[in-house]
Amino acid sequence: MKGEAGRSERLFRAAISAFCSLTRPSRREIAQLEDLALPLFDFVSVEARRFAAAALSECEYAPRALLMRLCNETVDIAAPLLIRSRQLADVDLITLIGRHGLPHARAIARRPGLNPAIAGLVKALDNARLKDASAQAHDVPKPAASETSDADRAPGASAEDARRRLRSMMLPSGKAPEEGATADPAAIYPKLRDSALTGNNALFQIAVASATGLDYRSAGSLVEGKDQPLLMAVLRLFDLSEERAFLIAAALFPGAFAHPEAIRLFLLRYRAIDGETAQKRVQAFKADAIASAIRHTVKPNPAPASSPAGVRLRAS
Repeated sequence: MKGEAGRSERLFRAAISAFCSLTRPSRREIAQLEDLALPLFDFVSVEARRFAAAALSECEYAPRALLMRLCNETVDIAAPLLIRSRQLADVDLITLIGRHGLPHARAIARRPGLNPAIAGLVKALDNARLKDASAQAHDVPKPAASETSDADRAPGASAEDARRRLRSMMLPSGKAPEEGATADPAAIYPKLRDSALTGNNALFQIAVASATGLDYRSAGSLVEGKDQPLLMAVLRLFDLSEERAFLIAAALFPGAFAHPEAIRLFLLRYRAIDGETAQKRVQAFKADAIASAIRHTVKPNPAPASSPAGVRLRAS
């Protein structure tokens, strides 16, 4: 490695080595490493990143931003931190599983003293993946349909059409879905995840109302925990994976998943919901919310007061 790239590599490694030699680095030294290493991060090799992850996995005071940057690398780089770093809290581990899926989850499962709830989540995800692989291996191809139009369709076209129809249901009436519209899982998931992780349920309520077309008051039943099946339906509507759906649910209701059995039941119930069922569930909830709003807004006119019985008008 020569030139500027070589200098960046040597400087990056030297800074990491010098920091790890400190017994108890000060806040200033932690900030200095972060200020030096992060700008070089994109210019160093994969081997240098592996070196940094392995070295910092033994440190108790690694810079937070650099640590998370390494944890969000592929698992072959991040594994030492995922397995050994004591700076990663449970919420960090759940976030990483939700973002990167089973590869990171399997590395996290090797952590000593891992929270049993997180261990249960990893086991449930691993079992689900094995079942899916087994089911695919035993699937027998069905004969092609007689209609040539279906046979000529590109692979995945029907799935994409289904997703487009689901997204169109979430748009206001009279507006057709446009290509490149933001109402898709890739755009919606970060908003739901980030708002849920703030700990402010009102922000998640706003994000859900914006994504689904529900009014703000109706979306409140999701964050109040009154209707967990509806929350699952909303998350399934946007085709979120089990890991991502669980991350959002655990961020909203951390007390509901204190043991592995609760996690297993959540994943089983979420897995049982298909896109069509989710769509019908959300549509029915919207209709009920509209009907309820109408009932509270439109009040029946009071009946005209009748003359008391037995009272007769007299001519003047």
